[in-house]
Amino acid sequence: MAARPISTSLGRPQPGSRDDASLLSPVAYDDDASSLHSRSDQDTDSDDDELQMRARDSKELRAHDRIMLMEEEEVEKLVTKSRHRRPQGGSGFNPLSMFSRKKRGAIDTPSNTSSDDVTTEKRRSRLARRHEKRERLKEQAEHGEDGELMYEMEEGGMKDGSSTGESSEDLDEIDRARLNSIASAKSGWSWRRWVLISTAIAALFAILFVAAWRISVAQKASFSVAGKILSNGTALFGPTTVIISLDGFRADFLQRGLTQRLNAFIKEGVSPKYMLPSFPSVTFPNHYTIATGLYPESHGVVGNTFFDPKLGTDFYYTDPKRSLDPKWWMGEPFWVTAEKQGVRTAIHMWPGSEAHILGIEPSFLDEYNGAEALPKKVDRLFEFLDKPGKEDETADEKDTRPQVIAMYVPNVDAVGHKYGPNSTEIESTIREVDGMLDQIFTGLEQRNLTNIVNIIVVSDHGMATTDVSRLIQLEDLVDLDLVAHTDGWPLVGLRPKKPEDLKTLYDQATENAKGNPNIEVYLRDVNMPERYHFSNNDRIAPLWIVPKAGWGVVDKLEMVVADAVSKGEVYHPRGMHGYDHEHPLMRAIFVARGPAFPHPPNSRIDPFQNIEVYNMLCDSVGIIPASNNGTMRLPLRPLGLHGADDFAEPVYDPTPTAGGGTTKLIGVDPVDPSDPVSSVLDKETGTGATAATTAPAAPAGEGETGEGETTEKEDEEEIDEAESKIKGLWDWITEKIGGIWDKVSGSS
Repeated sequence: MAARPISTSLGRPQPGSRDDASLLSPVAYDDDASSLHSRSDQDTDSDDDELQMRARDSKELRAHDRIMLMEEEEVEKLVTKSRHRRPQGGSGFNPLSMFSRKKRGAIDTPSNTSSDDVTTEKRRSRLARRHEKRERLKEQAEHGEDGELMYEMEEGGMKDGSSTGESSEDLDEIDRARLNSIASAKSGWSWRRWVLISTAIAALFAILFVAAWRISVAQKASFSVAGKILSNGTALFGPTTVIISLDGFRADFLQRGLTQRLNAFIKEGVSPKYMLPSFPSVTFPNHYTIATGLYPESHGVVGNTFFDPKLGTDFYYTDPKRSLDPKWWMGEPFWVTAEKQGVRTAIHMWPGSEAHILGIEPSFLDEYNGAEALPKKVDRLFEFLDKPGKEDETADEKDTRPQVIAMYVPNVDAVGHKYGPNSTEIESTIREVDGMLDQIFTGLEQRNLTNIVNIIVVSDHGMATTDVSRLIQLEDLVDLDLVAHTDGWPLVGLRPKKPEDLKTLYDQATENAKGNPNIEVYLRDVNMPERYHFSNNDRIAPLWIVPKAGWGVVDKLEMVVADAVSKGEVYHPRGMHGYDHEHPLMRAIFVARGPAFPHPPNSRIDPFQNIEVYNMLCDSVGIIPASNNGTMRLPLRPLGLHGADDFAEPVYDPTPTAGGGTTKLIGVDPVDPSDPVSSVLDKETGTGATAATTAPAAPAGEGETGEGETTEKEDEEEIDEAESKIKGLWDWITEKIGGIWDKVSGSS
């Protein structure tokens, strides 16, 4: 058998040999392949011995495999890390990247350049140590000394990266660096997120503030006007306002041709077509509402007469010993607000001004005198205005000029009660009051104060004609033996002796009132109309009988109605108020002029309720109002100018029914040709007009409006009411935002 030629290079097959078919690549032929040769491939024992000497033992193979495995794991970790660092969604733009810290590729500054050099040097050192350890482990394995490697793997002493030559200290440092980088990244993002949220909130407030500022810019201008010191040529005047109340002056009195000066004042100033009083529409509650901006349920004076269950006593407006006790008067009237802020006040007979409210007195106070002549009131007003101002250093501080002057004029109300709102006596009184106003405006012109002193003219309520035919006997409605206290007038509040009797009284009243639609029965805490704002006070009786305008409820001590009707007696008072505050016969007036009202002459504004007057009064002299129910602030927002027919809308007054009687219902009464105002109840609310009327219907064209016209008016009222609610909500929002801004900016 011929001997095979020996390979020229042991362990390396030559081209064309059988080993060409091996799966092992000839280029990277593994040294271990020689150990795979079978005996058949060897010619001699010496060849086999040589192959065995060149072959690796098991320890060398295991060490080599572990090193290769660890290198592969390291490469896989590096690949995984690089993938994690890559932004999600590919290489698309990340909007948060603009807020992130500078990463690789950022422009080096001198500081981070040196830092990169140090990092590079550390990386080179670690690579050198890794290579050195790898060679040492291979050398030890070749001599059967892989104990260190086996200990690290089997005894748990090996740490990640140990086989690559990284020491535990290096690993700890790397781990700490990684954790710090993650923590810093999270804290950086948390900080940036806080900045983003804060910026968004600030932007929202800025938008709201700009909107509020644009709306209230005129108001701020108003305060600057109010804060100016003006001169009339002989003296300096700080912001000064005179408010005059004409008690019982019904809004439609302006249409009677009796008030030339007052109508001229309307053309000089700003006014609504009418102002609404508060419920109940009687003197003391409404004058204190004007003074405080609070509903009667909030300021506590809920009627001219009422009982307080906590105090165990009653309030009676004509008894000074009871009515002038400060315990009855809650809230802060404008004279207290002004005096607390260093603005002097003079109060001439205003209801409640003598009650020592909150222990703060006006600088000047005139006690009530119903008999005082109107010219004396004019003289008293100019006595206040002619005093030296506080700017005069030579003046006695206690005698310096007040900046808020309030005057109460009871004449129209007194005559209206005594003779009725359609009497010749009240017409004469209206002329006299208008003459008083003419004297005041003339005096202001003579002193060159027309454009320096603010003048506000208001009234507290209107007036309706009464008649014996429109009286209801209280005893016919309820059993008075169950009643402990009777409050109010002409509406009646009932307090039962026992709480369990309340339902009995209510059932009696509702049952007995079914035959007469001109009265309403309400439980304070159940069905009292929300628009009355007449529930949230214990001084308000739990049960109320509320008549329609022109009707009255009387007990037998006052009048036996059946006897009075049969005898043709006349009921006194001839005029009454206190009814639904939104009824046209209860409408009041508001007219203003002066530097705090920088509106075009004859400006028209929307009708509003008298809770708004307090804020206007405070704004006009630059003082901060106390909390109140009003929302309007100066300057007002005119809708335009008054038209020729703005005050021509007819307001009808009830007239006696033919035959009288308590069971007959007043219907649509004929117009009295001699009195264009004295006709039928205003059809806007349908007061007195029912399908069951027994009075003859008015001829067509004589004051009776058609059904279609009534519907149109009702639609207009609904639209006006909706617009008023929206406007009120917007005013409330802008006021709150303005208040927040005032607190932030420190302005007032």
